[in-house]
Amino acid sequence: MLMKKNATLLRIMMGDSDRIGSTAAYEKIVLEAKKYGLAGATVIKGIMGFGATSRIIHSSKILRLSEDLPHIIEIVDEQEKIEGFLPVLNDLLARTSFGGLITVSPLEVIKYSAGEQSETD
Repeated sequence: MLMKKNATLLRIMMGDSDRIGSTAAYEKIVLEAKKYGLAGATVIKGIMGFGATSRIIHSSKILRLSEDLPHIIEIVDEQEKIEGFLPVLNDLLARTSFGGLITVSPLEVIKYSAGEQSETD
């Protein structure tokens, strides 16, 4: 069933080397988003990018292996829930050497449903 609903997209761009303790920062963020009850989160691993300093282009090319490939974490939910999660996110990132970008954008959800669940889910 298709439905239209206003929602908000929280996008966090960071590097693979960002850590919270010994755990990848993107993993901690997704686990906290789930614990907070947000509708969904996805981590996308980039193959090339550069950040605020623009000094280094991080790439997955075989001849030039990068230690800090880009990651994008996308989290979608209602605006109020995303806004409520921002202090949690800020606390998480305060425990890392975060070098990245955080954006919030309005979006329109066309369909949101659970697919078939496997026994390992």
